[in-house]
Amino acid sequence: MKRKISLLTTAVCLSLASSVAMADALRDRAAAMFEAIPQEPPVIDGNELTPEKVELGKMLFFEPRLSASHLISCNTCHNVGFGGDDYLPVSIGHGWQQGPRNAPTVFNAVFNAAQFWDGRAADLAEQAMGPVQAGVEMASTPERVVDTLNSMPEYIERFKASFPGQDDPVTFKNMAVAIEAFEATLITPNSPFDLWLGGDDAAMNDEQKEGLALFMDKGCAACHAGVNFGGQNYFPFGLVKRPGADILPEGDRGRFEVTQTATDDYVFRASPLRNIELTAPYFHSGSVWDLEEAVAVMGVAQLGAELNDEEVHKIAEFLRTLTGETPTVVYPHLPVSTRETPRPVSMLDTTY
Repeated sequence: MKRKISLLTTAVCLSLASSVAMADALRDRAAAMFEAIPQEPPVIDGNELTPEKVELGKMLFFEPRLSASHLISCNTCHNVGFGGDDYLPVSIGHGWQQGPRNAPTVFNAVFNAAQFWDGRAADLAEQAMGPVQAGVEMASTPERVVDTLNSMPEYIERFKASFPGQDDPVTFKNMAVAIEAFEATLITPNSPFDLWLGGDDAAMNDEQKEGLALFMDKGCAACHAGVNFGGQNYFPFGLVKRPGADILPEGDRGRFEVTQTATDDYVFRASPLRNIELTAPYFHSGSVWDLEEAVAVMGVAQLGAELNDEEVHKIAEFLRTLTGETPTVVYPHLPVSTRETPRPVSMLDTTY
């Protein structure tokens, strides 16, 4: 009897040891491909994240008077109350015009190698300048923005505090730099995946771990790796099989429109997958609302693989472990307009 108990104990111990070894092997593989979101914002070269600058950037992020209509702010399309996007296929801008692409999330955008789907902006500051001037978005001008900010004494004082030593700190560039400083704080640490990667075995269940293994084994991590699970490199959409025009509109040629290089035709930046369950609809066209459907589409288009329903489900369940703790953002009190503040342009005026 004692011998049977001893053999049973040995078998159980060996089984547990094998499970631990397998778990450690999976974690080691994942650690070689991915990184956890840090607890603090990263250092940005040339843009110190001072409290004054971050607060100013937050005010400007929510400031609708940066738009010609006084209705549209950065938060309109990158809503921090949602998933850092607007939950629309494509954004709505000045004149109720539809933008050409789905709005990427602002959460963790600081970790991307470049901004926009085609990577045309090198950093968040450069990105912040684009929508303000785009006729289909905020439809303003650098001159109007500076006039608007200079018309309110509180903004003048806040720019002085944020950019000390500058003779004329209220500039269009400094507006963008301040917004970048605030957006750099919009990170989402402590996702279940990150906790598991750090050693908490209970942070992910077996199905999610199997989904992670599939994500790596099937080749998803070839494009979606690093701290943001993407956002670093550019790939053709339809690397193996091009999707239909409902998902990949023929008129949007991606990075080609930036570089005018034939090899960049229908090439896009690999979408970051952090908080992906919060950022539907998916793809640059915003044409797919269901995460499982998006996984299946990518399997065929990018991997040339017809993933079965169980594989799709497990990969999607793993992707849901990338949802981190979204930052608490208190809506700021904005200065009151003055007589010198430029008056709003009608949203119906598309000739402005």
